[in-house]
Amino acid sequence: MSTKKKIPISCDWKRTVPQVHKGKKTYTKHKSKLYKHKGNFKWQGIKIEKYKSGGRNWSNILRQTLIGNKKETAKFHVRYFEIEPGGYSSFEMHKHEHVVICVRGKGNALVGEKTYDMNFMDTLYVASHMAHQLRNPFDTPFGFLCIVNAKRDRPKILK
Repeated sequence: MSTKKKIPISCDWKRTVPQVHKGKKTYTKHKSKLYKHKGNFKWQGIKIEKYKSGGRNWSNILRQTLIGNKKETAKFHVRYFEIEPGGYSSFEMHKHEHVVICVRGKGNALVGEKTYDMNFMDTLYVASHMAHQLRNPFDTPFGFLCIVNAKRDRPKILK
């Protein structure tokens, strides 16, 4: 019989989480945090970043990482992307999945050979190894939440 103490499964970030540092197990306490929406799809304490650090295969898109840059222990990241009119993400493929939820304006998602029109609160699941690109052919910004695995592979750029 095992005498190891089990840590109950919980969604509470305040729980004690085992960490291993230099071969020794330590316990840290994670705290819940609220990032207040400041209006215009910006959040207090969240910086606006370039979509990617380089490349010419994307245009007019910015990223804000809401959950995933502040040492959270969640197994997912939540990011907000905004594509300006005429902009687009890179056409890419990777092992990890995506969930994309339109929260501002409207846009298109090319997934494989099919194009989906996305409007407010439309939710798109992009399967692993599926080529995809998000685009904004409209006159207003296209903003969406994107949920991905915290541990994920780098994208393979296709165009």
